[in-house]
Amino acid sequence: MFLSSLIVAALVSATAVASVSQAASAPKPTIVAFGDSLTSGQGIGAAYAYPALLQQKIDDADLDYTVMNAGVAGDTSDRALRRFERALDGDVRILIVALGANDGLRGVPVARLKENLSRIIETAQARDIAVLLCGMETLPIHGWDYTVAFHNVYRDLAAQYKVPLVPFILFNVIGNPELMQPDRAHPNAAGQRAIAEKIWSYLERLLPTPAPHRR
Repeated sequence: MFLSSLIVAALVSATAVASVSQAASAPKPTIVAFGDSLTSGQGIGAAYAYPALLQQKIDDADLDYTVMNAGVAGDTSDRALRRFERALDGDVRILIVALGANDGLRGVPVARLKENLSRIIETAQARDIAVLLCGMETLPIHGWDYTVAFHNVYRDLAAQYKVPLVPFILFNVIGNPELMQPDRAHPNAAGQRAIAEKIWSYLERLLPTPAPHRR
């Protein structure tokens, strides 16, 4: 009888250890930063790009999320849409959408940009993934009407889909030589920190409050 009790206790203990081990090794829920070179960290590397900086803030806040950098330099909304489904693999809880800069440079029709971003937002919401939309702007190289319509896309989508809108992430960054790389098109490490601060002020509202530490 005593031996049987020891065997049962050992089995229970082993099961508990296995459960703890599985929980510890289970993948964390994911926040996907989906964008172009502004997200990938072109010129400085992903370790200095805003997704990595958001990961630091999440870790500091004791939140159990992994931030995935899904930025590809040069992507327009058309190209991004073709790889979008793969970016949602796994336990994705939040999608940061930071696309459109290259659309504006190339003069992609505003209606197409809006359609592509709509499909991305709708697909994410259909999977119960919260969306954080980052606003973009474009220079009036294609005319002021295009620039104004481009700006309105983000405002209209945020209202239509009821998602938070981060104002232009390069505001007060682009044009500042202390925050931009020599190419004057991509933020340096300091510029990426400024972008991360701006996005974080909206992202943290979508995250649960961490439980207090037990003493």
